[in-house]
Amino acid sequence: MSTDKRSARYDEEFKRTIVNLYQNGGKTQEALCKEYGISLTSLSRWIKQYSTVKTDEGEILTAKQVKDLQKRNAQLEEELLILKKAIAIFTPHSSND
Repeated sequence: MSTDKRSARYDEEFKRTIVNLYQNGGKTQEALCKEYGISLTSLSRWIKQYSTVKTDEGEILTAKQVKDLQKRNAQLEEELLILKKAIAIFTPHSSND
């Protein structure tokens, strides 16, 4: 962990450790902020960033990975909608329809 007078910079390992202490150590955000000299805003952001989710298959995903997957899912849904419209345009309809 390195610090300067204007803002503190913390490495990823430190951030993950603090989040782990919050999630599994039974300490409040306020207690961790006071003990380690970090801002509540920073800790809240780290918790969002480094919190994990366990899938049904047992895979563990970070919040960033979940956000990336949601973004990719929205992109694929949009592409599917475009393809459906293209099929409707280019598929000839018989006069019996």
